[in-house]
Amino acid sequence: MIELGQRLLTVEDIVHVARENEKVELSPLARQRIQSARKVVDDTLASGIVAYAINTGFGALKNKVINLQDQEQLQKNFLASHAVGVGTAFPEEVSRAMLLIHANSLALGHSGIRLQTVETMLKLLNKGVHPIIPEKGSVGASGDLAPQAHMAQVLTGQGEAAYKSQRMPANEAMNAAGIAPIILEAKEGLSLSNGTAAMTAVGALCVFDAEVLAETADVTAAMSLEALMGTDAALDEKIHALKPHAGQKIVAAHMGSLTKDSQIMASHKDCDRVQDAYSLRCIPQVHGASRDAIAYAKKVVETEMNSATDNPLIFENGQVISGGNFHGQPVALAMDFLGIAVAELGSISERRTFRLVDPKLNEGLPPFLVKDSGLNTGYMILQYTAAALVSENKVLSHPASVDSIPTCANQEDHVSMGTIAARKAAQIIDHVQHVAAVEALCAAQALDFRLPLKSGEGTRKAHACVRAKVPHMENDRPVQPDVLRVLELIKTGQLLQSTKQKRG
Repeated sequence: MIELGQRLLTVEDIVHVARENEKVELSPLARQRIQSARKVVDDTLASGIVAYAINTGFGALKNKVINLQDQEQLQKNFLASHAVGVGTAFPEEVSRAMLLIHANSLALGHSGIRLQTVETMLKLLNKGVHPIIPEKGSVGASGDLAPQAHMAQVLTGQGEAAYKSQRMPANEAMNAAGIAPIILEAKEGLSLSNGTAAMTAVGALCVFDAEVLAETADVTAAMSLEALMGTDAALDEKIHALKPHAGQKIVAAHMGSLTKDSQIMASHKDCDRVQDAYSLRCIPQVHGASRDAIAYAKKVVETEMNSATDNPLIFENGQVISGGNFHGQPVALAMDFLGIAVAELGSISERRTFRLVDPKLNEGLPPFLVKDSGLNTGYMILQYTAAALVSENKVLSHPASVDSIPTCANQEDHVSMGTIAARKAAQIIDHVQHVAAVEALCAAQALDFRLPLKSGEGTRKAHACVRAKVPHMENDRPVQPDVLRVLELIKTGQLLQSTKQKRG
């Protein structure tokens, strides 16, 4: 059970709730904060003092005063007009992560939303009612207005939701789960829609997957390094002490442990090759730089998910202050950087795959890693797939955050495009997971041809993990099912974990 308001949320918490259905509740401190902020809103309404979004219109309509008796209708109108997203719906895990992240932001007690409203959000999470949220339509400035409006509508029984994997009208889903819809009161429509929950939800899951992928990339790289008769000299810690980037040192040490006691490497210690190609020799420098970028993105995302991102914000002394915490620029920049960093993991991986299948570059391995080549094509076209994905990533890596387009009658004249950046990063990660699966398949096939020489301690386990799902290719067969099996090993972290298992 995760208790909001008790401590800072982590990326790992998001994964536990979004993918593993861990339950969530409010801490006593969070309840007290929410109620105190709501009292400020109620007192402001009672006083008749004009305060933005409490008793006025929104955005460019900020000077329109709204009567108390019209507040309920205002909230309905707000959500109906803002829930205008388009495209494919976000996966359920993103919908769940959005609910958690936004509930955590509201639990900080600076939004003025009612306790009942936040509790209803957590009921959706805990009972598995997932708002259907189109993934496109946010420019990431007044927050993720359209995506979060779709999320908020479900609380009132409007819009659509999925329950037990069945898509249906939200009121039917809530009824099936035993959750009563609520009627929103003053400021709640805006408080539910303001914020960066969509970009941060996608970003948090991206960061987690990128961390696993970066470490897995070391594993596939180590397999290729051995299969291509590379040397471990470039992993020497003395080299990396002279350029002490944190990620570089971590990767060099990891690669060293994976290839420890490799009979393949020992077999050519005294060969006449002067040095390896960059895709082998510079693995610590390239993978390490990507790891450092991922660490930066994680820091930004974890800061954002523990922030108050509403506007205006409510303070204990009764102040109601308008600001710009809903602006997604920090996440936008981090997601663009994350996408670029992961794309580079794919780029260098594809170069190693190319070397594995080219007989002019692979030290005696058969063409395209199959016997009777000519009759058999082997893994020739598998490298094409990796090349296509890497090339598409170059397009996707163009930063979204350098773009801006004015909205809301030029009131919102600079926007972040943070949700677009996060969605692009997710697509890049998916591509590179496939590219890593291709490398793992080719490297495992190549290592078969190096037998009876044994691989290193870690790479031997990785090779066995692949072979438990995919047999050696003797002759051409459908390859796509093999890719999908190894892809599952990579996405679930099984390939990585296999290298860490102790001998029984």
